[in-house]
Amino acid sequence: MTQDKRRRIGGYVDYSLIFIIIVLLGFGLIMVYSTSSYEASVSSKLQNDAAFYLKKQMFATLVGLIMMILVSVIPYHFWERFAGWGYIVSIILILLVLTPLGIEANGARRWLNLGISVQPAEIAKLAMILFLASFVCKLGNNIRHRKGFLFVLCAPVPICLLVWLITDNMSSAIIIFAIAFIMLFVASPEYKRFAAIVISVVALGTLLIFVIAKAGAGGGFGFRGARILAWLNPEAYSSGTGFQTLQALYAIGSGGIFGKGLGQSTQKLGFIPEAQNDMIFSIICEELGLFGGICIILLFILMLWRLMIIANNAPDLFGGLLVVGVMGHISVQVLLNVAVVTNTIPNTGISLPFISYGGTSVMFLLIELGLVFSVARSIEFKD
Repeated sequence: MTQDKRRRIGGYVDYSLIFIIIVLLGFGLIMVYSTSSYEASVSSKLQNDAAFYLKKQMFATLVGLIMMILVSVIPYHFWERFAGWGYIVSIILILLVLTPLGIEANGARRWLNLGISVQPAEIAKLAMILFLASFVCKLGNNIRHRKGFLFVLCAPVPICLLVWLITDNMSSAIIIFAIAFIMLFVASPEYKRFAAIVISVVALGTLLIFVIAKAGAGGGFGFRGARILAWLNPEAYSSGTGFQTLQALYAIGSGGIFGKGLGQSTQKLGFIPEAQNDMIFSIICEELGLFGGICIILLFILMLWRLMIIANNAPDLFGGLLVVGVMGHISVQVLLNVAVVTNTIPNTGISLPFISYGGTSVMFLLIELGLVFSVARSIEFKD
């Protein structure tokens, strides 16, 4: 082998991915300040500090970046030995929400006070990626058999049920199961099984929506049934469950093609509750227009493309599945968030990765990307 074709192992750094991450994080901090400054400045609970949310998000982002760098320099196989423990610990942390360590905010008990506020559902997403990547590798060719396939498919179910029933966070439960489903889809060649599962879920979902629509507000389906009814006809529920959705649609519509200008949103002035969280994409569209919204979506598509390249070139199945899990997490969460904001699906609490306010979310997303960079460093390439 000649000098200019010698193989080198390790050292690969995806600078395009680094650039995309920095742009998304920087833009996210700008939008968190833009969407939250009014609410924070008029709130005595927040010391009338317009930069309150920005400071907390900036701290979480810096911690997340440090963790990403640390994880990226550790060989990713180091974490394989902790995959099972991560699964168990995530269950314990979810159960701790029921103890005095649990924190209730905005009517939901989803956080733990561990010195800092932590959301166990975000930890569970990372733990599920590690556990399933390790589990699938141990199963090997047994995943082709029905028993192995069902073992992997059922692995996330206990955590999904705990996240849903204990923290009342169905959106995170859906994301955790979706991550597992995507990883299993990539690892298993039995595509007919996936087609059957998807068709069954769509059919059951359509039937449920039809039943709720027929039953109406008095059908006894609780607040989730009310959200489906508001999704089907938000104007009829404009003073209740449809209020946030309508205000988000007003924001998107009023932004036009190029928006009102950064910081010029009117819907964030008390009209959209907690605008810096799940509905931040609507403020992006109001201030930066359809052009700004499309640019953000394109950035996420570019990120997923770079992740796919790393997954395809991973040195082994475990590394490839780790990257696929991270890719599935980000793609599902972006898709669901944009779908909720545009009223394509019923309203549920799903943040926009790297942009919405949420310290635990951004920290663990960056840790996941640290795993991706660790896999990338092990890729063999030619000079």
